[in-house]
Amino acid sequence: MLNYTKLARKPEQFLRFTGMTVTQFDFLTKKIQKQYKITEKKRLSARKRIRDIGAGRPFKLSVRDRILMLLIYYRCYTSYDLLEYLFGVDSSTVCRDIVKIEPTVKQCIPIPAKLYTYSKKINDVTQLQEFFPDLIVITDGTEQPIPRPKNKKKRKTHYSGKKKRHTVKNQITINLKGEIIHKPPHSPGRRNDYAIFKIKHPKLSKDLMIFYDLGYLGVEKDFTKQISILPYKKKKGKELTVHQKEWNKIQSKIRIKVEHAISKIKKFRISTDTFRNKLCRYDGISDIVCGIINFKIKWKQEFVVIP
Repeated sequence: MLNYTKLARKPEQFLRFTGMTVTQFDFLTKKIQKQYKITEKKRLSARKRIRDIGAGRPFKLSVRDRILMLLIYYRCYTSYDLLEYLFGVDSSTVCRDIVKIEPTVKQCIPIPAKLYTYSKKINDVTQLQEFFPDLIVITDGTEQPIPRPKNKKKRKTHYSGKKKRHTVKNQITINLKGEIIHKPPHSPGRRNDYAIFKIKHPKLSKDLMIFYDLGYLGVEKDFTKQISILPYKKKKGKELTVHQKEWNKIQSKIRIKVEHAISKIKKFRISTDTFRNKLCRYDGISDIVCGIINFKIKWKQEFVVIP
C-alpha cells in the first residue's frame, strides 16, 4: 500500500508522481494541517446536524496521505480504481477524500484569484514594479479537450474549429516571474481568444504594458486606456520590414514566459488529457493546479538562495 513514508524515501519518484519535492510537500502539508480543522468545522457546520461535530465515520487516511493522493491524481490523472489499489481504500472513498480536501488546499496556496486581488490593491509604483517586473504583463489562452457533450446545444458551443473536437478554453495572465495572476472561469471551445478577453479581461493598473499574440487583434482599438503591445502581422502579398521582424523577435522572447507557464500547467495531466470529471468542478481544479505552480515559483524566490 502506498503512503507518504514509502514514497518520500525515493525523492525522484516523489517529484514525478506529485510535481513537488519532498521539502515543498512537507512545508505545504504543515500549512494545510493547521487550516484543515477550521475548514472541516465550517464544512460540517454548514448543514443541520443531529450529532455533534466529530461524530460519524472517520477518514481512513491521514490528512498528509489524502494530500498526497490528491497530488498524484492531479499529476498523473489516473483512475479512482488505481488509486483504490494504491492507497488501500474504496474508489468511492478516494473520490470523497479528494473532493473534501480540495477546499483546504485551495486556501493554503496562492491561487490566481488571491494574487489578482492583491495586485488591484497596489497603489505604490515601487510595489507595482516588485510585483510586475519591468511593468510587463502577458496574456494568452489555452484549451483542453472534454468528452462529447450529450446536450445538442453544448455540442455546438464547445466544438473547437482549431482542435476539431469539443474543448473548454482558459485564459491566463502572468507577470515576468511566471506567476499566474489572473484566470477567469473557463469558456466554451467555440469562442476565440479575443472574444473571451472582451468579456473576462483583467482590470489592472494603466501603467502596465500587456503583451498579446495575434489572436488578440483589435485590443488596441477596444481598450484604449491600457498599454497593449502586439506583434506586426504580415499582410497578404507583402513582407515585413527588418525593423518589424526585429520587433516581433523581441516580443516573442517576452511572450515565451506565458508559454512556459502553460507548459507547467499541462504537466499536470488533469489539465492536459480529456477532462473526465464534471465541468462544474473544472474551475476549482484548475485554480488549484495554478496555485501549485505559483507556490513553487514563490518557494524558489523565498527559500532558494543562489550563491
